[in-house]
Amino acid sequence: MKKYWQIIKGYKTSLLLSPLLVLIMVLCETAQPMFMAKIVDNGVMLGDLSYIIRIGIYMVLISLLSLVVSIGNIYVSSYTSVGFGTDLRTALFNRIQQFSFSDIDLFSPASLITRLTNDITKIQMVILMSLRMLLRSPLMLIMALFFVLRINRDLGWILAVSIPVLSISLYIILRSAFPYFVIVQQKLDQLNEVVRENLTNIRLVKSFVREDFEVDKFERSSGELRDIVIRASNIVITAFPILQLVMNFSILAVLWFGGRKVINSQLQVGELISVVNYLAQILFSLMMLSMIIMTAARASASSERVLEVLNKEPSLTNTPEGVLNKYRVHKGEVIFQQVDFRYQDGEIDVLHEINFSAYPGETIAVVGATGSAKTSLVQLIPRLYDVTGGQILIDGIDVRDYNLEELHKGVGVVLQKNVLFSGTIAENLRWGKEDATPEEVEEAARAAEAHDFIISLSDGYDTLLERGGSNLSGGQKQRICIARALLRKPKVLILDDSTSAVDTETELKIRTNLNRMLEDTTVFIITQRLNTMQSADRVMILDDGQIIAMGSPDELMETSEVYREIYNSQQLTL
Repeated sequence: MKKYWQIIKGYKTSLLLSPLLVLIMVLCETAQPMFMAKIVDNGVMLGDLSYIIRIGIYMVLISLLSLVVSIGNIYVSSYTSVGFGTDLRTALFNRIQQFSFSDIDLFSPASLITRLTNDITKIQMVILMSLRMLLRSPLMLIMALFFVLRINRDLGWILAVSIPVLSISLYIILRSAFPYFVIVQQKLDQLNEVVRENLTNIRLVKSFVREDFEVDKFERSSGELRDIVIRASNIVITAFPILQLVMNFSILAVLWFGGRKVINSQLQVGELISVVNYLAQILFSLMMLSMIIMTAARASASSERVLEVLNKEPSLTNTPEGVLNKYRVHKGEVIFQQVDFRYQDGEIDVLHEINFSAYPGETIAVVGATGSAKTSLVQLIPRLYDVTGGQILIDGIDVRDYNLEELHKGVGVVLQKNVLFSGTIAENLRWGKEDATPEEVEEAARAAEAHDFIISLSDGYDTLLERGGSNLSGGQKQRICIARALLRKPKVLILDDSTSAVDTETELKIRTNLNRMLEDTTVFIITQRLNTMQSADRVMILDDGQIIAMGSPDELMETSEVYREIYNSQQLTL
């Protein structure tokens, strides 16, 4: 609750004003049956029209006051609940942005989307109902009970029976339904994951004519969600027939015993009518309270999921030395010293005893079979993950001692998966440098061999990209991603198989441009292409998370059987 209080305390004025408005509203509502009793007993029964009109005017004025106050409370509660939901969603999104790759691996994208939307909406609804009904229900219950006992204490025993029956019934129902609320959210996660996966890979689905398979998978997931929602709903909705049953029996009891008192002149007709109205208010307040409790019970499952993310401390943060922000990446010298690495909850190291040095201006081609941990190795340089043993130095400083923002400014990364965002090409390029001039943007695009195809588009650099850059080819997306990284002119550049979709001639031009534009930059290129290996200063060969050979291409031709096999196999292919 501390997390929520940090957010909701920004709405202190609303939190203080809402109870006051609710109190006025309850006083207005509970006063009406009393006035009605006076009209019946002192006006209708005695035929006093002026009395009826006078009391009727009071009732109208009170109703108008209640209406104005109710509208005010609706505005205040809506403003507070929507504002709280927005702030909570922002806080949750900000926490996700702080997560490292390993932290994000703990939560599926679909689950995070559900928590940001559906789960927070349920919590927001609890805030809304609390401000409108949580205080109103007990206040109305107390006030109505007070007036009933004031009119006739003998009828109070009816409430002494009905209220405990309702309370015990609601407790049993909610206790039975709560486990299903948790499962509902989990099934919703699964359904969102099916939808997200299908929409992301829709082209592949159509290419393999797997629409029917995907529809069946969606129907299974949707059916599971439907079944669990029905089971939860069947339990919850039993509360309302019980409420109606207790209410009807209570009204019958009041009419029976109250009617006998009217016959015996122990109770007036107007007072009996007011008691029935107050009884309806009492039972209605209990119904509202039960709705709040049921909503809160379901929201508590959502709250646990939201707090799970909010309470998750990022595993990668600035160290005390990093907070001081004393260091900058000036040269780009990279040294691995006895580096070991394993993924969170992993049982074995994916990298073991990695030792090498890379010098400014040097290009190192990283080669190895699938699963040899090439990507894992280069992702340790900008601290996308932290080493589990040894250390990595850039310009003689442990990467953990750099401020993360400064480290990422000095290390440019083009990931294996090309990611572009909705917007113009220029906006995507400026992710590399927000304040880049048009000249700088064009220079980076030319270096990545992207300028020519960009200006051939109808709107040039202002061409709008569809989701994920789907209106571009794979090679075009790769070149834009490279240009985006070049805009920063980093001292260390990592290219994770980022030219695989471009032809050999274009790749050679990009390599030449890189050498010209970033002549002092240390470049790591993960590649399977022989031409790229041959043009590198040194080649590092990984196998099962260890360096089995490293040297210039000529040296490896003489000393490494693995490199010779790669060379000969690609020569035969050519």
